[in-house]
Amino acid sequence: MLYSFNRFTMKSTLKSFGDFLLVKKGLGNRTISGYKASVQAALKRLKTSEPTIEQAENHILWMHDQKYSFSHITNTSLALEWYFSFRGLSLRLGRMKKPRTIVKDTMSEAEITMLIASTHNTRERAIAAILAYSGIRNSELCNLRVCDVDLGNNMLRILSGKGKIDRMINIAGDCSRLLIEYLNDFPRNPDEFFFTTLHRDNQYSGWDLRKLVKVLARRAGISRRIYPHLFRHSLATNLLKRGANLVLIQRQLGHTFIASTEIYIRSFPQRIQNEYRMFCPSYI
Repeated sequence: MLYSFNRFTMKSTLKSFGDFLLVKKGLGNRTISGYKASVQAALKRLKTSEPTIEQAENHILWMHDQKYSFSHITNTSLALEWYFSFRGLSLRLGRMKKPRTIVKDTMSEAEITMLIASTHNTRERAIAAILAYSGIRNSELCNLRVCDVDLGNNMLRILSGKGKIDRMINIAGDCSRLLIEYLNDFPRNPDEFFFTTLHRDNQYSGWDLRKLVKVLARRAGISRRIYPHLFRHSLATNLLKRGANLVLIQRQLGHTFIASTEIYIRSFPQRIQNEYRMFCPSYI
């Protein structure tokens, strides 16, 4: 039972579980970290390292009662199924139908201009510009190396992105100009990370990125919550408002399925309305 399940034992068990997911199931490190965190939370609440099927089902029911999000419940269900498989047992939990969500919050072009203008040096401007013009994910920005940035062609190479997919994405010429200014002030070798911490020159982290964006929003006088992923949503919606097609947006964001990109059409029906007015036949 987990009453005597000390921190060392928990860490050892979760490491073995992570190794199982990597070697036996071939999952990526980011997915493994998420599943390990979900299992750890469940084991702590259930107070046992060997939960029964009934206990696992009761934990999911408890999550429903506590109004956890669809993604949180689904990820926990998957994590528990893998954990039971790791223990040599079989567990199958139900799946809710994914809700048809909409993007509720984005930044306008003017707000992003204010954020970039609030930067104090070329490093801050380079980070804000890449977020704004590329729609890059947090982890992708942190893993970006100098050799992945093609300033001549205004492109970024994303290696092992979400789903272990490599891709090339566009940036604007103005963004490339800011990146050149940054590299002039902060010279880096081709194989080095494009962004590192100032004091210890460590790889930039998601926490560092969130902190910087929060500071920029405060400087710009934007009171609502601003976070790195919001730049990604904002690029998609601002491209859409300017007339970009879904295929372009899909490839820029690195969505595997076009259905993932269609959320922006559902969220901003004005685009469909504008196209309807443009192509609507004249009967009267």
